[in-house]
Amino acid sequence: MNVTLALKAALLGFIEGLTEFLPVSSTGHLILIGHYLNFESPGHSFEVLIQLGAILAILLVYSGRLWGLAKGMFTDHQARVFVLGVLIAFLPAALIGVEMHSTIKNVLFNPFVVCISLIAGGLVLLAVDEMRLSVRHEDVSTFTPLMCLKIGLFQCLAMIPGVSRSGATIVGAMLSGASKRAAAEFSFFLAMPTMAGAFTYDLYKNHKLLSFQDATAIGIGFVVAFITGIVVVRSLLGFVTRHGFAPFAWWRIVVGCFGLAAYFVYG
Repeated sequence: MNVTLALKAALLGFIEGLTEFLPVSSTGHLILIGHYLNFESPGHSFEVLIQLGAILAILLVYSGRLWGLAKGMFTDHQARVFVLGVLIAFLPAALIGVEMHSTIKNVLFNPFVVCISLIAGGLVLLAVDEMRLSVRHEDVSTFTPLMCLKIGLFQCLAMIPGVSRSGATIVGAMLSGASKRAAAEFSFFLAMPTMAGAFTYDLYKNHKLLSFQDATAIGIGFVVAFITGIVVVRSLLGFVTRHGFAPFAWWRIVVGCFGLAAYFVYG
């Protein structure tokens, strides 16, 4: 592997770790930046497979909570209901993702779709952040299975690159009565099965296309995403509690507008 490719992989890994848990679309950012860096991955697998780093980051940060839930599955009714709720929220995206995997990658993974989605999603996030919504759930452990299903249906919108998995789940949770902090935290928990499923399925579909150089680039991106993801997960909830989601909404709109300008100028 040459140094230039390694540096590109490291930069994209940093972008993945920075944006995966923010409502700004990590995949959208990777597609845009990869496009203008002239970075190519067979079947766009790099963008999906380096998510393993972000998965491990959140598993590390939430290891105590996860261990508590694992033990509570046998003794605590509320813990069982919460785990069931996360699985219910995961199912819609899992079913649609398997059914439309090739179509999504072949048709929607392009800069124009990403930019439009970034801008539209930013406007929606800005509007929802300003709404005076009735908050009925301050803690993720109180989310009902029906509420989790609604959030899972919102997550399906993130099949469109640029929409943002965390952004869609956060909006769905807030519209269902969750506080901003609880909405963001539930997006963390839902990320675990969703991203693990996407990683496993993409590796199964595309592993034969990957060369040693591709695997090395993915490894570099994975490590950088892991380190960056730890920092983001540990700081995001406090930031959201203080500032809400408006900064991320404007981030999306600005990136989408600059991306569109670059697309029409440079292609």
